[in-house]
Amino acid sequence: MINLFQVRPNKKRMPKASLKLLTIVLSFTWAALLIESCKVYTFKDVSIPNEVKTIHINYIENRAQYVDPQLSPQLTDKLRQKITNQTKLTQVESEDADYNVQGYVSQYNVSTSGVTNQQAATNRLTVSVHITFKNRLPVGTKDFDSEVSRNFDFSASLTINDAEAQLTPTIVSNLTDEIFNKLFSNW
Repeated sequence: MINLFQVRPNKKRMPKASLKLLTIVLSFTWAALLIESCKVYTFKDVSIPNEVKTIHINYIENRAQYVDPQLSPQLTDKLRQKITNQTKLTQVESEDADYNVQGYVSQYNVSTSGVTNQQAATNRLTVSVHITFKNRLPVGTKDFDSEVSRNFDFSASLTINDAEAQLTPTIVSNLTDEIFNKLFSNW
């Protein structure tokens, strides 16, 4: 009986010169890919040219009619932390940084979003932030002004102060993500 699965040792081996050549080719290919990738670094869809080294993030003021005193400082801090943690940019205090970001809360309004038995059941808090981005270098994102806006629903049985206590962490997190994406993801 013939065993088809019998393994026979292969007596032919690749010559040492071919192995060296293969190693050299793979090394050059790897080096070329590495050098090519050094032009722009990316992290989670973030693209920032290597020439851009510094950023200045101004305090995000609250210019809305209704002012939540915790929103501006928390939003400014969270944006600064996110940029520090997810980019190689160095934050500086001077406005002559490569990138300069300014912003203000432009809208902070509560409206009724759901009605049951002719009474408000759900309220909606709309928060908008106006962002101004300046780039001092000829590479990277172009200067722009943009509005970032999000809606947050809460029970109409809550006061605005109670709703803010519950929603502020979500508001800050969502708006920070939106602003960050506007600045660095070219969306």
